[in-house]
Amino acid sequence: MNYPLSEKYSTPQLLAKIMGPNPVKLEEELLMHHRIPAKSVVCDLGSGQGLTSVFLAKEYGFTVYAADLWSEPEENRRFFHEMGLSDMEIIPVKADANALPFEKEFFDAVVSTDSYNYFGRDPQYLDQKLLPFVREGGYLYITVPGMKKDCHDQLPPELLLSWTPEQMDYMHDADYWRAMVSHSRDAEIIEVSEMESHDEVWADWLKQENPYAVGDRKSMEAGAGKYLNFIKMVLRKKTAP
Repeated sequence: MNYPLSEKYSTPQLLAKIMGPNPVKLEEELLMHHRIPAKSVVCDLGSGQGLTSVFLAKEYGFTVYAADLWSEPEENRRFFHEMGLSDMEIIPVKADANALPFEKEFFDAVVSTDSYNYFGRDPQYLDQKLLPFVREGGYLYITVPGMKKDCHDQLPPELLLSWTPEQMDYMHDADYWRAMVSHSRDAEIIEVSEMESHDEVWADWLKQENPYAVGDRKSMEAGAGKYLNFIKMVLRKKTAP
């Protein structure tokens, strides 16, 4: 597919900030035909070094809270200023996805790119730890790295060239994720589907000299990509009867 918005973020300096397969292209596909209202307050959950948050603020006009446990807010704030964004447009927050420090029903929407698989594999997570911070009728747009078909009982040797079985346990197929989000009483499932952005986002990542990207090359060059995909989940918080 084409990525007209993401191409603006394909400079070597910006791609050096990615922490996995190109999250900006993933986010562009994730948000095609999205239903998030203009000028919404959005949580970028698991924002990393903030590139996806910049994308949400600049390309969609959202007010973005860049929430991440492992990045430093001051470093992200400097980056946001360098990208021409004010403290009113984008706000970096050090936050644990299991203990979000926001008021209830604070967000119009949550967008999570390539991180939800680390904390969302608890069937109770949505209702207990995330949806309370989303207003009624608000949307969740989530993309996770996954498998075309779960094969944890007998992992192909290509996958094990770069990743341990424990690391692979973060990756599952669309049926797994559909079942996981189906546990929620408070979320309406709009879509769970496989995405197109696989070859392109992996190609961008494997060109980086990040040691994690270099490590991932072993599996991908051996053909492990045929077992992998990215999965899109679109949910809506139900309104009270």
